[in-house]
Amino acid sequence: MKTKYLFIVILSLLYFSSCTKDNYNLMENPENLNQANDNYYNPTQLKSTTVFLVSQDFESASKTSYAAANVAFGSESWLLNDALLGTTTSDRKNNLKSVRIRYVGTLEMNYDVQNAGNVSFYYAKYGTDGNSAFDVQYSTNGGSSWTTLGSCSVTSTTLQTAEFEANVSGNVRFRILKTSGGSARINIDDFQISEMQIASVESLSENFESANKTSYTAASITINSNSWYLGDALVGTTTSDRKNGTKSVRIRNVGSLAMNFDVADATNVTFYYAKYGTDGNSAFNFQYSTNGGSSWTTVGSCSVTSTSLTQASFDVNISGNARFRVLKTSGGSARINIDDFVINSGSSSSNTTEPTRDDNLAMGNPSNALFNVAYYTNYLMTKDQFTISYNSQKSCANWVSWHLSSAWLGDAPRFSGDFYKDATLPSGWYQVLDGDYTNTGFDRGHMCPSADRNGDYYDNKATFVTTNIVPQAPYNNQRAWKELEDYCRDLAEAGYEMYIISGTYGTGGTGTYGYATTIDGGNINVPNAVWKVIVVLPVGSNDVSRVNTSTTVISVYMPNQDLGSTPWTSFCQSVDYIENKTGYDLLSNIPVSTQSTIESRVFNGSLL
Repeated sequence: MKTKYLFIVILSLLYFSSCTKDNYNLMENPENLNQANDNYYNPTQLKSTTVFLVSQDFESASKTSYAAANVAFGSESWLLNDALLGTTTSDRKNNLKSVRIRYVGTLEMNYDVQNAGNVSFYYAKYGTDGNSAFDVQYSTNGGSSWTTLGSCSVTSTTLQTAEFEANVSGNVRFRILKTSGGSARINIDDFQISEMQIASVESLSENFESANKTSYTAASITINSNSWYLGDALVGTTTSDRKNGTKSVRIRNVGSLAMNFDVADATNVTFYYAKYGTDGNSAFNFQYSTNGGSSWTTVGSCSVTSTSLTQASFDVNISGNARFRVLKTSGGSARINIDDFVINSGSSSSNTTEPTRDDNLAMGNPSNALFNVAYYTNYLMTKDQFTISYNSQKSCANWVSWHLSSAWLGDAPRFSGDFYKDATLPSGWYQVLDGDYTNTGFDRGHMCPSADRNGDYYDNKATFVTTNIVPQAPYNNQRAWKELEDYCRDLAEAGYEMYIISGTYGTGGTGTYGYATTIDGGNINVPNAVWKVIVVLPVGSNDVSRVNTSTTVISVYMPNQDLGSTPWTSFCQSVDYIENKTGYDLLSNIPVSTQSTIESRVFNGSLL
C-alpha cells in the first residue's frame, strides 16, 4: 500500500489539440430532456469546491436573427453579433439550444464577474459547414478593449470542450470572436466561468502521480492539484528516481519546482527529498512568494546527502495569498528528487464545526486508476462532484468515490432530463445512452446518488452522466441500496461527513426479466454484485489524519438481484472482504497500521 495524499481538484485534464492554449474538460455533456422512471437515485483535503461565477446553457431565451442584439438569459445580458440561438437538428447542442455564430460574429458578456479562474464551453461545426476558428478574449475595462486568451480551430461536428485558464483578478468579462472560415458557422454551448482558485484549504497535497514531463526543458504542466513550473526539471519514473509511488520530480543544476498558483493562509509545508541514483550531494532552498512569483523569499535550506527519502518541514505562517518553490542551489549536475508536496493552510485546529465540501478521492485511489487512454479498463475521470475509475470494456464504472457532508445537500430539484453520455470519454470509446437501459429489466443505478448532490442544480445534473450508472436490479436499487443512501444523508444532517467508495464486481445479475450478463446488445456489463465502503467522521478538518482505529467504517456487499425487503444491514461485510473480492486497496491513504484494524471489522451498530 502507498500511504500518501492524493489531491484531485477542479481540473479534468483532457487535452484537445485543436486549441492553441491547453484545453481541459470541466463540464458534463447533458443530452435530451425526458424524465427517466426506472431509477433511484477531494492526504488531507481541499476545503473549497469549484464555484461557478457563470454557468449559462442558453436555454432560457430566443433569438432567430443574426442581427446584432442583446439577449437576456435571466439576469445575464449577452451580446450576440452575427449570431443567433440555434434550435435545428444541424445545430450542435447539449439540449434544445446553442449559440450559432457566422462570419466574424461574437458571443459577448455585457456584464462583469470578479476574479475569474477558468473559462470553459463546448464548440463544434454547424451542420456540414467548413472549418473555422475563434479567439477567446477578455476585457477588464467593461469591453472597451480586449485581450486574447487563446484560440481554437473548429474542425469537428462533434461537440468539443475548450477550457482556458484566465486567473484574472478584479472585474472581467469574456467573449468568443469568430476569426476565420467566412460563412462557415460554429455552435457554442454550456459556457462556464469558475472562480479564480485562490484556495481556502485545510491542506493541499500533490504526489505528482498524474504528471508527465520527460524533458528538462523549462515548462509549466497542469496536474491534479493545479499548474506547476518545472525549470531544468522533469517527472522521473526510473528505478533510480526516489519516490513513494511511481513518479517524483527530478531537478538538476539550479532548476526549480514552483507553484503557478496561490493558496491562502499557509501555515506549514512538507515534502520528501533525496539524491537521485548514485549522484553526489547537493542542496536546495525552500522559498515563498506573496506577489504571484515576481519575487521570492527563502524560508530555509536543506542539504541532500541521502538516497533515502527524507521529509522536509517548514513552518511558514503566511496570512493571505502565497505560492512556494524548491530551488536547487548547489551540486551542479547532481540530481535530486522531490515528492509528496503538502501545504497546510488555514486554522491549525484539527476540528471545525462547519461542514465543507472536500476532496472526493481523499482516502485513496483504490485501483491506481490513471488519466491515460492506455488504462482503458481503469481510466481515471475526475469531476467536481465525484471521481470515477471507468472500464471501457464493460461500459460502466469499476468504482466511484465521493465526499458527503451537509455542505453538499440542499433544496435543488432533481434533474428532470434523461441520463446523458459523458463527453469526457476518449474519442472512439463506446458511449452509453439513456435508451440503452430501456426495457432491459435493470435500473439505471446511480453510484454517486442524485440526492447526495442536491445542493446545486448543476451538481445534481452531473450525477446523471452515464459513466455514473450501472445496470442494477430494481429491488436492489430501490430498497436496501436506497435505504443505505438515505442513512448516509441522515448521518450528514446529524453532523457527520463521509468518504464513500461505491463499485461493481463480476458479471451476471438478475433483473425484472431474469438473469443477464450484459444489456444493450452486449455493450454494457451487468455486474454480479454492487458494494460500498463508507468512512464516517464527525465534521472536522484534516480528515485523513483524523482516521484512527476507532473510526466507523460501513461496508456492504449486495448481490445484484431482487433482495426483497431485507435491510441493508444484512449485507454488511468487512473492507477486507471487498478488497479480497475486487483486488482493490480501498483506503490506501490511511496508515497501514490503522487500515489493518478498521478494514477487518464488520459494522453492526447504528450512529443515529
